[in-house]
This record gives sequence, structure tokens and C-alpha cells, in this order.
Amino acid sequence: MKGIVIRSPGGPEVLQLQEVDDPQIGDDEVLIGVHATALNRADTLQRKGSYPPPKGASPYPGLECSGTVLSLGSNVSRWKIGDQVCALLAGGGYAEKVAVPAAQLLPVPAGVSIVDAASFPEVACTVWSTVFMMSRLSQGESFLVHGGSSGIGTFAIQIAKYRGARVFVTAGSEEKLAFCKSIGADVVINYKTEDFVARVKEETAGQGVDVILDCMGASYYQRNIDCLNFDGRLFIIGFQGGFTTQADLRPLLAKRLTVQGAGLRNRSVENKAVIVSEVEKNVWPAIVEGKVKPVVYKYFPLSEAAEAHRLMESSQHIGKILLLP
Repeated sequence: MKGIVIRSPGGPEVLQLQEVDDPQIGDDEVLIGVHATALNRADTLQRKGSYPPPKGASPYPGLECSGTVLSLGSNVSRWKIGDQVCALLAGGGYAEKVAVPAAQLLPVPAGVSIVDAASFPEVACTVWSTVFMMSRLSQGESFLVHGGSSGIGTFAIQIAKYRGARVFVTAGSEEKLAFCKSIGADVVINYKTEDFVARVKEETAGQGVDVILDCMGASYYQRNIDCLNFDGRLFIIGFQGGFTTQADLRPLLAKRLTVQGAGLRNRSVENKAVIVSEVEKNVWPAIVEGKVKPVVYKYFPLSEAAEAHRLMESSQHIGKILLLP
């Protein structure tokens, strides 16, 4: 098959389409013929050499895909050859075929094309596990997501709105903010021209928000703490603003705050299976109802993976970027 190989750590130009061996499947795995894979920020980190695949995972990038079931391991009963599926991967999506544990497959939701279904697994599993399973965002609460126009952000806005939350977002351009508003964000904040803490306080009568999903890490840590309500929950899923910071810990006690963090890629197969099952139960109905829609900015052929990475790193996009083998 053809797959994207990282020739050596570096810029987008190190991504090269090459002839590689077909993946072998285990007894609990399924082989998928890939129709589409989606970019995630983690792919750019892997390309640079700072986010290696977990032990035993495919060496090729790609944390999600959609496609058709080509073959089944001996223990797999739910799926059959020819099924249209999308899947959460530990790697290997940037290829024509990928082997994946059967428990990480989801059916392509009714009303969504098999290609666009590739935009859902990573964002749905990330947002559902962090914002809902762990931070317990509830109807009537307020929710702030940073990077509202990203793949994570555009999904989080829609599912939080569907679940009855009041949604705040930050983004860096008026075009991005307008898009966030169009898919349900209640309060949109341009982080380049506004102080998001002041704006959150103003919009919540000085209270703050209940849950924050943060991809920035160090650079936003203190400001995130400052704009949480009593019993607020901050969930960190990325470090685009650095790893280390000095912080005033007093608000944690004064406001009974919770700070959590998690990745998805390095979790066990069993742990991922629980999340995928919860996503199918809770998120898939919202997609089928048309209340949560795929947000795809651009489609590239797999051979143009380098170009797709350049676009992602320019941060000009809104939503997801897809690669088509």
C-alpha cells in the first residue's frame, strides 16, 4: 500500500508518500481501507519528532480515519466486511489501509458522507471524554473553549450547545469568531484585541464560567483559573503556550477548583473502548439529528500531506483538514 513516511524529523517537506507494507491485523482488530484521514495538531508534533507513536502503534501519522472494512480478526463479531466505519487510531491513518482494534470503530453516522466521517473520531472522543465524562459539563452551565475555530473547538461548540450549555469561545480573527457564532457560540472573544478574563467576567455578572477546555497550557493557566466560577473545572489538552508557569494557587481553595489534563493517544485499548462506546451512545444521535455537523475546511490528496501540514501550521483554517488516499 501507499503511506506517508516521515523521512526524518523536520518541517512539512519531510512527509513523503511511499510504498510500504500492508498492516497485519490481530485477533481483535479490523483492517480498514481508508477513504479519508484528518489532520490533528499532534501529527505536526510527531513530524517534528516530539510526539512519537505509542509502543506497537503504526509509525505513520494519522489519529483517525474513515473507510470500509476489508478484513476481520478472528474475535471480531460486531463488524462485517464492507461496513462503512470511522475509527480512532493510535497512528497509521495517513495510508491506504490501517489496522485498528475493533472496539475503536464507529459506524458512519446517517446523513454524513463516508469521507466527512473522518472528521469526527478524534474530536468527538477528546471532547466527550474531557468536557463531559471528566468535567461533567451539565445543562445550564457555562463553557469556554479556546481555539474555537479549530477542529476541537468547532465540535465542542456544537455538542456543548446541544447539551444545553452557554458557550464562550476565543479565536484570533473576526472571520473565525463569526463562524463560531454561526454554529452556536453565545459569546465570542478575539484574544488578540480583548482580555478574555474581563470579557468572561462581564458576560457572567462577575461569576466566571463552569468549565474550560484549554489547548494553550502555561500561557493561559493563571487567566483560566481567574475566569472560573466556584466549583469550576479547567481541563488542559495541549501546551501550545508552553509547559511551565508560575501560578497563584490560592483560587483553587477559595473557589474549590478542579484542574485536570489528559491525552487520548496513549490510553489503553480498553480505556479508548469505553470512550468510543460513550461517544456512540451520546454524540452519534446528535450527529444523526443534524445538530452536530462535520466542519471541513479543505480536502487534500494524501500525496499533498506536506501542503496540508503547512495549512494547519498557518492556523488560517476553520475546522478540520482532510487527506484522501
